[in-house]
Amino acid sequence: MTALATTLDSIRARRSGHAALLCVGALALVSLLPSAASGQGHAWEIELEGGPVWQTTNDVRIPNDASATRFSLSDVIGGGPWAAGRLYITWNASDRHGLRLLAAPLTVSGTGTPSAPLSFAGEDYLADVPADATYTFDSYRLSWRYRVHEGASTTAWIGFTAKIRDAVTALEQGDRSSEKTNVGFVPLLHLAGDWRFAPRWTASLDVDALAGGPGRAEDVALELGYALSDRFTLQAGYRTVEGGADVDEVYAFAWLHYATMSVVWRP
Repeated sequence: MTALATTLDSIRARRSGHAALLCVGALALVSLLPSAASGQGHAWEIELEGGPVWQTTNDVRIPNDASATRFSLSDVIGGGPWAAGRLYITWNASDRHGLRLLAAPLTVSGTGTPSAPLSFAGEDYLADVPADATYTFDSYRLSWRYRVHEGASTTAWIGFTAKIRDAVTALEQGDRSSEKTNVGFVPLLHLAGDWRFAPRWTASLDVDALAGGPGRAEDVALELGYALSDRFTLQAGYRTVEGGADVDEVYAFAWLHYATMSVVWRP
């Protein structure tokens, strides 16, 4: 088994563990649903999103010092597209308060040829020799949000998101291979709004973001939704995810672009 295959197996194993934790969290929310739903419309929502993703920036240097080379993964393996998806589970606990779970796994991989020699995570790689690269950035989040406005056609929320990132960057070239893994917590500000501009039609903005210090993170989606019924809505739009960190251990900044389609179910 190659080092890259071992890395992918490790990613899949971690995702299985994260999925189990998400299911436990979802069941905990649903167990509270009967008492919270009393007197309300839809106490919870499930949204499944999918579509292609492209990368326009994916710059790394690991470690972030003179022993390593700053290079672009997008130059090595291209801009995509790759398949991406995410799952939201939302519990509207009351008229104003809500909780939302998110699982957003992402892996982009491919084979390319470095145009110059590079050093990455303690290993040296040759120029003009094909190399396999993998970039994984799995995001798991729990958001609390508070409805600050409810008008005839507009709604707005503000809140806080606790994000766990599980990131892997790996290179393999012949018998050479190295990787960097990173699991960490990121607090984010949550903002969202809906505009019901016509019967059945809604424009939505959803933002999780943090700026300042040695890093930043932004996940911004603008979507157009059409209500098939009181329980089902179809949505399509654009999502951009950008951010990274510049610290002693790692320099890593990526900018991703998604074409999104989703279905929302309100039991």
